[in-house]
Amino acid sequence: MAMSGHSSELPVADTTAADPDRARLHQLGYKQELKRALSVLSNFALSFSVVSVLMGVTITYNTGLRYGGPVSMTLGWLVVAFFNGCVALSMAEICSSYPTSGGLYYWSAKLAGKNWAPLLPGSLDGTPQLSSQFPTTSVHFCSCIMKLIYLVSYRFNIVGQWAGTASIDFALAQLIQVIVLLGTGGLNGGGYMASKYVVLAIYAGILVIHGLINSLPIQWLAWFGYLGAFWNAAGIVVLVILIPSVAKERASAHFIFTHFNTDDGMGIQDKAYILAMGLLMSQYSLLGYDASAHMTEETKKADWSGPMGLITAVGLSSLFGWIFLVALTSIMTDIPYLLDPGNDSGGYAVAQALYDAFHQRYGSGVGGLVCLGVVAVTTFLCGAACITSNSRMAYAFSRDGALPFSRFWRRVNKQVVPFNVVWLSVAVAFVMALTAMLSIATIGSYIAYGLPIFFRVTTARKSFVPGQFHLGNYGVVVGWVAVAWVSLVTVLFSLPVAYPVVADNFNYAPVLVGGVLFLSVGAWVLHARHQKEETNQKNC
Repeated sequence: MAMSGHSSELPVADTTAADPDRARLHQLGYKQELKRALSVLSNFALSFSVVSVLMGVTITYNTGLRYGGPVSMTLGWLVVAFFNGCVALSMAEICSSYPTSGGLYYWSAKLAGKNWAPLLPGSLDGTPQLSSQFPTTSVHFCSCIMKLIYLVSYRFNIVGQWAGTASIDFALAQLIQVIVLLGTGGLNGGGYMASKYVVLAIYAGILVIHGLINSLPIQWLAWFGYLGAFWNAAGIVVLVILIPSVAKERASAHFIFTHFNTDDGMGIQDKAYILAMGLLMSQYSLLGYDASAHMTEETKKADWSGPMGLITAVGLSSLFGWIFLVALTSIMTDIPYLLDPGNDSGGYAVAQALYDAFHQRYGSGVGGLVCLGVVAVTTFLCGAACITSNSRMAYAFSRDGALPFSRFWRRVNKQVVPFNVVWLSVAVAFVMALTAMLSIATIGSYIAYGLPIFFRVTTARKSFVPGQFHLGNYGVVVGWVAVAWVSLVTVLFSLPVAYPVVADNFNYAPVLVGGVLFLSVGAWVLHARHQKEETNQKNC
């Protein structure tokens, strides 16, 4: 990866005493361009805001309720939290060793191993530095393999991130539509049901606001991160206390932890298949913690603060999310009614349950709308944090010269903000509203999570140099558990979600996965041909 910019750098030995973060980034092949203003708490807050279990559980609750119901959510969450924790620990260990905004794709490139990739830092922008110890043919082959690993890892990561942003902001637009619908009388009381074009317009407006927020200096983004973390945690505490105390009808503990809903209305009869589909809710809700890695070039003491921010965000999200999930499930006493598209909320189970709980207690559902408003604010702050993470990822890739028009996208403005790539993230997220966002966000992100971990436990098993945070002798074991889980999740969420399969219920996630692989291999082939031609010309 090339050093960006043309300004000179002090020798590593001189800069270490003055600024070890700058020195480490220099060793990794980059110049410090972004402003380091984030503490470990700021890093955690941004990552916690991106994960945002209050948002994740609410917007995907219908999926969990339909596929398996209470047991697939309350107990399924614990299963997902354990294996997701293994993934997070492995990522944190690698993050400590390579604290750079490129994150996952950079890790994959470095951990692939010198025998596969004799391209040294400074090479991923298309100007390979060939090691003299390898024959020309071997160097050519290995550099091509390196390029493929790099492209696949990056594209899965950025596609997953963009899909995640699209799913969050589009879910917010839908939630706003449901709040308006219930507030104006409900579906059966003459309430206003927005058309899909109105929802799309709301979605576009939310994205624009998030773009404007992310055009602010990093100090402002840190403040939004703090607000998002506080609102998410406080919102969960308030709702966990409020929901059971308001509801007149509450489910028993036996129902919450053992009831299995097989009436999914999707034509799936096999219980194991239904349970697997239900895990999507938990897996999606615990996604996005790679934000801590993408913010490391703006974080002080990055090789410690980045991993700590990541692990803390995952740990607290797993705990808070499960508590909120149990409280929410306690008022889901009539599953078919809550999922019925003919109810007042149009089949939005959480909205209908909250509205009914307050209406039965006080004769008005306004309190339920206020609760939904709390979730809406959390979702808004989560979407803003996602654009922050997306833009840093895309900035890092353009800095390596690997995006079309990279010189344009990698520019930072006077406020030291990658302004151009912020708006690229906004534009792509808008386009991605037309895809199967939940599955794509989950699969794309998880493949990107799994690749560097796979290389950590295979090609780099003996050569990996740990940073300040490491797992010691358990690193390889935890890594293999993480790789196995990522592989399982990738297969499960690529399966059909309904039978018979028709255009309306087709799962487009595997199509997109195949598309990413096709584009990556295509770019790899072109790169290989170009490099071979250069080699032949030099030999003439």
